[in-house]
Amino acid sequence: MNANRYTKSAAAFARAKAVLPGGVNSPVRSCKAVGRDPIFIASATGPYVNDIDGNRYIDYVGSYGPAILGHAPPEVVEAVKKAAEKGFSFGMPTEAESELAELVIDAVESVEVVRFVNSGTEAVMSAIRLARAATGRSKIIKCTGCYHGHSDSLLVQAGSGATTLGVPSSPGVPASITSHTLLVPYNDVHAMAHAFDQHGADSGGIACIVIEPIAGNMGCVPPADGYLQALRQLCDRHNALLIFDEVMTGFRVALGGAQSIYNVTPDLTCLGKVIGGGLPCAAYGGREDLMRQVAPDGPMYQAGTLSGNPLAMAAGIATMKLLREGSVYKTLEHHSRLLQDGLTMAAQAAGVSLSVTRVGSMICPFFRKAAPTNYEEATTSDTKAFGSFFRHMLDSGIALPPSQYETWFVSATHDEDVIQETVTAATEAMKQLHS
Repeated sequence: MNANRYTKSAAAFARAKAVLPGGVNSPVRSCKAVGRDPIFIASATGPYVNDIDGNRYIDYVGSYGPAILGHAPPEVVEAVKKAAEKGFSFGMPTEAESELAELVIDAVESVEVVRFVNSGTEAVMSAIRLARAATGRSKIIKCTGCYHGHSDSLLVQAGSGATTLGVPSSPGVPASITSHTLLVPYNDVHAMAHAFDQHGADSGGIACIVIEPIAGNMGCVPPADGYLQALRQLCDRHNALLIFDEVMTGFRVALGGAQSIYNVTPDLTCLGKVIGGGLPCAAYGGREDLMRQVAPDGPMYQAGTLSGNPLAMAAGIATMKLLREGSVYKTLEHHSRLLQDGLTMAAQAAGVSLSVTRVGSMICPFFRKAAPTNYEEATTSDTKAFGSFFRHMLDSGIALPPSQYETWFVSATHDEDVIQETVTAATEAMKQLHS
């Protein structure tokens, strides 16, 4: 690493550590997992980010998903400017909220009514509350390694066995709360069925399954054939609700989300990231009979002063309209496949064990021989090799998510030249792993 390239970022990080926990506002940004300090970003456009030292990088972080059209797409920038000129926040309804809601409902077949919130954490937390209210039950099932935000009932770790009662994974989370969360391995239908067999349909029974239809927080791990369909059948059999956390996959892998790819209809869907065009915005929605139980239509309370913020609505509307037109998803598929194939060939040429998983424009190279199917398998990846790979790529002008267990995101502005530049850098980085 040429330390002189990152002098200003080093100074900025020292300043940040004095006033922010760990110098960051979200833990992964600290770059601890890859053995270096973070770079500080000054600006971004298209497929590139620029740091405060004047270095430019091809970006595969993409704000962890929202930058599907690339950074600062002109149409979205113009929409936000026009909205900002009219005021930032009102605490009263605007027509933009209804317009974006209509676009979401038109795109996602399972969503009949939608409620906007400000973050994915808030969306999932609210959807689970609604599931509990609608069923009168308290327990939920989630999969080990799937991340659904930092609300108390979801900050859990597994014990032993195929199905375990959750124990807190963070100080400050009472065991009495996580005791209502059951954990099972991802892609394991038998473990899900066992959980339902062990916990009946009484008031303490299972209200819902909450799941990432494509796991994106253990790296990109697709569902096994028939897995999501089996979850739908289990929920129907036991009168529980199926919640798809599509905060990452919604409008990213397809306009209709992962549920449209796998042809599975959840009862509730959580959305985020792309929906706000890069501004803080998320949503939960689903069947009308469920969503009408949300206040003020019904007794399930949830509120938010900045929910439906006009700037976020403007960015979301502009983004959704662009995604509905043209061949954005075909372009994303083509260039993402080129990247997947290029990384695979680079590893083969260097004799590096690598398996590259991908769904649409979500992609993850795992430093292990076979593609993982669950969290336990993902954690057997060679994280030391990934850290070395990350550092070499950054020095070569390629910005990657700073963890083996984070998904890469391709944007519509990552053209063939950008992909080739990435593959060339990856080829050299792979060689360095054996040098």
